[in-house]
Amino acid sequence: MKLFVLLSRVPYPLEKGDKLRAYHLVKHLAERHEVFLCCLSDQRIDPAHLEHLRGFCHHLEVVRLARWRILLKLVLATFGRLPYQVAYFHHRRAQERIDDALDRFGPDHILCQLVRTTEYVRHRYAVPKSLDFMDTLSKGTERRAEMAPWPFRPLLQAETRRLIAYENLMFDLFDNRIIISAQDRDYIYHPLRDRMVVIPNGVDAAYFRPMEMEVEHDLVFTGNMNYPPNIDSVLYLVQRVLPIVRARRPDTDVLISGVDPSPRIRELAAKDPRVRVTGWVRDIRHSYASARIFVAPMQIGTGLQNKLLEAMAMGIPCITSSLANNAVGAPPGEAILIGQEPADYAEHILRLLNDPDERARIAANGHRFVLAHFDWPRAAEALDRLITGTTNAPGPAATPARVG
Repeated sequence: MKLFVLLSRVPYPLEKGDKLRAYHLVKHLAERHEVFLCCLSDQRIDPAHLEHLRGFCHHLEVVRLARWRILLKLVLATFGRLPYQVAYFHHRRAQERIDDALDRFGPDHILCQLVRTTEYVRHRYAVPKSLDFMDTLSKGTERRAEMAPWPFRPLLQAETRRLIAYENLMFDLFDNRIIISAQDRDYIYHPLRDRMVVIPNGVDAAYFRPMEMEVEHDLVFTGNMNYPPNIDSVLYLVQRVLPIVRARRPDTDVLISGVDPSPRIRELAAKDPRVRVTGWVRDIRHSYASARIFVAPMQIGTGLQNKLLEAMAMGIPCITSSLANNAVGAPPGEAILIGQEPADYAEHILRLLNDPDERARIAANGHRFVLAHFDWPRAAEALDRLITGTTNAPGPAATPARVG
């Protein structure tokens, strides 16, 4: 099969969740199909990263988006129908490039990741199309609107309404619809959402595995530190949970590791010497392995938290929210610990810090759970069956039972 894959970002290096998912799924699909990978980009790409992708993609094309055109499109979007999420990525010259690539390649199937890319192919009615919603953008925006300060709230509320309408429209225009978790599927407003196929992420267990390293930190959080749900999670941990922990264990420290830390995150480290912010690191595994406990008190956001899968695969005991664990499905109290209020998180942290045997129990159970339920080849196999038409049954590829 000739498969055309359209992404809103170049999927390498693997420092963001959408890139991680696209990279592993495309890499496995390219073993069976002739893949034309087409990526949008608003920044200069390291040639070595493109060369890496050419190692398994049959064709690769990067369509550059000029920053000044993006700003113009966002202004014009105020008076149009497209959500800002879509207008940011959709440009006339890029449309011409993608049309030309499609005409040259003549695909048997088109696969889009996120509704950000769908405007480019929505009118290609003669070619079967699959859309990986990944998560529910409208729900994530809705949650951000609820917590945003007043000047931004009306804008985010309007964006939520546009995204709901646009997600429903793309649902109808694509032949197959994929999503990362049952929880995210239930957030889609379309009346036929049960027909979506749940294909969860995997974890590279050969890479993310238990490592022997000197433990330097009590707590660790990893992720794209310019992403609002991650920023909110770190602020919650440092400002609301940590003071309760330090009332009983004053020297407790936190490592915040991940690309592009926002000024608000950097400010935490400037004010507190026991909060370390690394920014981008060459090998994120060292951040996981250098801490006793992984804590991700996610309060907003959607999708599946890859950081939890990676930490569990590395044998690190994890504490998170029910919101995050609903997508993972790990048994609370056995493979993972769940907090609701700051005091809950603090109690879990203190118990694990003071009890090495309990840390080892949660870590071992989490490790077994993630290896049993999250596997990239299995996820890619489910996607392959869907796009080749060898299965019509909507449902999970490897989704554990939902929790709560």
